[in-house]
Amino acid sequence: MSEFRELMDALVQFRDARDWAQFHDTKNLAVALSIEAAELNELFLWKDSAASEAVDKEKLKEELADVFAYALLLAEKHELDVKQLVLDKIAKNNEKYPVEKAKGSAQKYTEL
Repeated sequence: MSEFRELMDALVQFRDARDWAQFHDTKNLAVALSIEAAELNELFLWKDSAASEAVDKEKLKEELADVFAYALLLAEKHELDVKQLVLDKIAKNNEKYPVEKAKGSAQKYTEL
C-alpha cells in the first residue's frame, strides 16, 4: 500500500468515526484547504525573511498537516492518485520551465 493511500485511509477512518463525510463535499473540502493554507500563511504575516525562516516548527507542522489532510481528502473524494498527479504536474512544469531557460530565474514560463 502506498504511503498516500495509508494516510488517506487513516483520514477517512478518523472522518467516518465522527460521521463527518456528510460535510466533506468538494466545495467544503476546497474551502477548508484554502482556510488552512491561509492559517499557514498567517505564521509568516508581517515578518521579514529572517523571522520567517525562524518559524515555530510545531506550529508549522500543525498547519502543514491540516493543509495536507484536506488536500488528501479532496483527492480521495475524486479517487485521484496523489503520487501520479504530482508526477504528472512535475512533467508538465518540466516542459514549461526547461532548465536551460529557467535555472536561477523566478520568471513565469510566459516570460522566459
